[in-house]
Amino acid sequence: MITTTEMPAKSTRARGSNIKIMNIVLYVLMIILALTFILPLLWMIGASLKEEGKVLSTPPTLFPLHPQWSNYAQVFDVIPRFFYNSVKLAVINVVGVLAVSSLAGFAFGRLRFPARNVLFVVLLATAMIPGIAYLIPQYIIFQQIGWVDTQLPLWVPRVFTPVFATFLMRQYFMSLPQELEDAARVDGAGTFTVFWRILLPETKPALGAIAIFTFLESWNDLFGPLIYINSRELQTLPVALAQFQNEYFSQITLLMAGATIAVLPVIVVYLVAQRQFIRGITLTGINR
Repeated sequence: MITTTEMPAKSTRARGSNIKIMNIVLYVLMIILALTFILPLLWMIGASLKEEGKVLSTPPTLFPLHPQWSNYAQVFDVIPRFFYNSVKLAVINVVGVLAVSSLAGFAFGRLRFPARNVLFVVLLATAMIPGIAYLIPQYIIFQQIGWVDTQLPLWVPRVFTPVFATFLMRQYFMSLPQELEDAARVDGAGTFTVFWRILLPETKPALGAIAIFTFLESWNDLFGPLIYINSRELQTLPVALAQFQNEYFSQITLLMAGATIAVLPVIVVYLVAQRQFIRGITLTGINR
């Protein structure tokens, strides 16, 4: 006969076994999902190291036995200038958006001024207008002020209108304890000192998330350079890859090598800043 004291113990063990089984199933599903997402990346890298005639060979192989590193040498002869332009624009966009959004987010989140909430709602409302709706007027304006065929249209609008970044910084500044600011005020700190030395260092997770989003947006921008830039020496890497595909349409290995080079900075940036990215988008509070 099973006593009443043995029943809770068996129930606890059964519950623990069920939890372990669920965890195992969950991990297996996550591994399968991860492999599904990483397989195209592995195929791209493998294709970039194959001979041209063996990319679509049967039976298919993921990685060649004899890697053709010369494919990357040929690509590097074509894209250094485009790569430099993409890096330069990404840096300008990231630094500019971080500066503008942090100041605007601090103003909307911590300062008191007339019509603050109304202005913030208007700022958010501008994000509801699709970019295609003002593309032609914007192009005409840029043409009249002499910005067409320059890189200014690729960073000025993005830097000075960071709606999402401002919203994220505002929410993060509002989540910080008021006691931090009050203590600084008691010690005689001014508004800018409170912003720069007290509150801004606590927003590193949000800054990291904004930096990643802005970097990806700038790095992957194909539409902007196609519309505003005509000179080949000013073009960016995404446009170069598109032209590269047209110019070397039969050489898949060179295209895959170029795509691999283009995706590596994205992977590196995310791996370096993934912790800050996760904390930033979840608004987890004071930085530790």
